[in-house]
Amino acid sequence: MAFHVSLVGRSDLSGEIYRQIRQAIIDGRLRPREQLSPTRELAAALTVARSTVTIAYENLVAEGFATSQKGAGTFVSDHLEAKRPAPKTRRSTVRPMRVRQVWETISLPTVFDRAADFDFRAGLPDASLFPHRAWRRVVAAAARSREKAAGVYEHAAGNRDLRAAIARHIGISRSVSGSPDDVIVTNGTQQALDIIARVLLEPGDVVAMEDPGYPPPKELFKALGTRLIGVPVDGEGLVVQSLPTAARLIYVTPSHQFPLGVVMSLPRRRALLAWAERNNAVIVEDDYDSEFRFGGRPLDPLQTLDTTGRVVYVGTFSKTLLPTLRLGFMVVPPSLREAAQKAKHVTDWHTATTAQSALATFIDEGAFGRHVRKMSRVYSERHDVLTAGIRRNFGDHLDLIPSSTGLHVAAYARGAAVEHIDAITLRAYDIGVAIQRMSPLRVDGKPQAGIVLGYGAIETTRVAEGLKRLRRCFDECVRRRHAA
Repeated sequence: MAFHVSLVGRSDLSGEIYRQIRQAIIDGRLRPREQLSPTRELAAALTVARSTVTIAYENLVAEGFATSQKGAGTFVSDHLEAKRPAPKTRRSTVRPMRVRQVWETISLPTVFDRAADFDFRAGLPDASLFPHRAWRRVVAAAARSREKAAGVYEHAAGNRDLRAAIARHIGISRSVSGSPDDVIVTNGTQQALDIIARVLLEPGDVVAMEDPGYPPPKELFKALGTRLIGVPVDGEGLVVQSLPTAARLIYVTPSHQFPLGVVMSLPRRRALLAWAERNNAVIVEDDYDSEFRFGGRPLDPLQTLDTTGRVVYVGTFSKTLLPTLRLGFMVVPPSLREAAQKAKHVTDWHTATTAQSALATFIDEGAFGRHVRKMSRVYSERHDVLTAGIRRNFGDHLDLIPSSTGLHVAAYARGAAVEHIDAITLRAYDIGVAIQRMSPLRVDGKPQAGIVLGYGAIETTRVAEGLKRLRRCFDECVRRRHAA
């Protein structure tokens, strides 16, 4: 990598080159054993004589900052301790840049910062069972096939083959109606929501979402200057009669409500669609993990029931494949198609093309369907083991909320306050068990004491031991409360 040296206004050119490279070595920007630019190249870049650079390098070697290897070049000495670059000090005369106040109220997620031996965090698929060999094959094939077009920008809506593959897949598996023209490929669910918000919402517009609900959309809508209102959830899903009449957009997870796991009933779905039509609102249906269903009959998505073009259907491959792929999609009504494509374009033009081509082949060859079927069997077993363990061992502490879909279950705490669950969660981390609290998932209602347990990232054989350790944390909390 070429190293930047500034000689503007300098007179001692060799000394200046020496000092700037030495400082870069000291503060860690140039690391041990890293090769310095050849003297001829650096001299040409700086428009100085080669001997000027040679003198600087000789001084670095003489003082032990660099070593010279005949025929190979000049390298940073490997005996020097690498240091992180020192942060720039702010001059007192420079005023800090002013950011919008909303960013002071938003925190970066920390739930995935720590690894855990017994990982019950929600939303994580089992990466160890991902078909890496098959995926490498389709990625390699996509890279080869795209060699000539690798340097060309694509349509903002995404790779045409992938959009067609997605339309076929969700048409068969979820009965979602839509052509490839209605599909827009995104960098995950969050970008899909951002695009729709950019298309539909002005600052101050009212957005309604389930309470409790999924935190990232809450933060997104808040950051865009909308007025967010939480709507309660009962055993049939979102309580439609509690929707604010001013709502311009309603964000829901009807197939597997996050985090409670309930399924929105058919009467409630029809009521929501009728409400949106009466109030000229748009429904964003986040169908994030409905591929994994372990009981009961699947209900038609809102998008399938919609006859007036009110629903934007959002899906993701983060739960079925890997979150790190950052591949999602949305199916938009024809009335929003052009604006949504423009919003995608101004956001980041288009999603990574090689990954899109690879996923199109992965779906068309049937590899995606086979993987989903395999993982459904695995997750079904884990779901049964986990829910049975909770009912058997936590009956005095937790009220399990029935759920037969997705990658997590939730439970309300019995006889424990929010602060008790907070303490239990921290203690569980200390002994290698990762769970999630329900209290941070409230939108604007009173926080509730409860936990969310995922079973995607933990092996079936480790569920029992993980629950045993978690039970120990609950018992310790009870003893402390009694002692107090």
